[in-house]
Amino acid sequence: MRVPIHREGWVFIGLFAAITAGLFALHDIAGWVGVALTVWCVWFFRDPERVTPIGEGLIISPADGRVLPIIRALPPPELGMGGGTRARISIFMNVFNVHVNRIPCSGKVVALAYTPGKFFNASFDKASEHNERMAAWIKLPGSAEGTTEHDLAVVQIAGLVARRIKCALKMGDNVKTGERYGIIRFGSRLDVYLPDGVEPLVTVGQITKAGETILAKLETSQ
Repeated sequence: MRVPIHREGWVFIGLFAAITAGLFALHDIAGWVGVALTVWCVWFFRDPERVTPIGEGLIISPADGRVLPIIRALPPPELGMGGGTRARISIFMNVFNVHVNRIPCSGKVVALAYTPGKFFNASFDKASEHNERMAAWIKLPGSAEGTTEHDLAVVQIAGLVARRIKCALKMGDNVKTGERYGIIRFGSRLDVYLPDGVEPLVTVGQITKAGETILAKLETSQ
């Protein structure tokens, strides 16, 4: 069965394959180790299709992984969102998870901010503050200009092994729930800062799927 591969992965897959060929020239055992690593590289960059739930006010997971402790925290200061603390859902991606990131909720990108930093283990709480990250502020439908009532932040965070964050978003982009927007190499974390007053629908330790798992729901007439 054909495995869809993210375009960022082809250079690495080719590199791993070339190294494997060289290892076979040295020793068969080393070559087969290279084969295993090449297969892992293909698996890491897989980009499967997802079926995004349809419903008013749904906030969907931007990443595959495991939900870390959910706390209240201030959004990244570099975004300039202001206001108080919000519920923050953090999702840890290990090296075997799909690493393609997806938009959690339809809206408009009103701010982007890249912050260089350290590379602590992404499962540590301090990673949200100290690690290299790419933050996006998305204004959701129904949010008035100059307010953050129905806004959220989604933050790509590099981890212990990760050394590259790729984000395709641009200021002013209109985005849709479940769209692909980036990838992180190799093992990392995504933080979602929910709109004020919105409570999580996931629990600590729960396994999420990008573009499919419902993290929260905006208050609606229903």
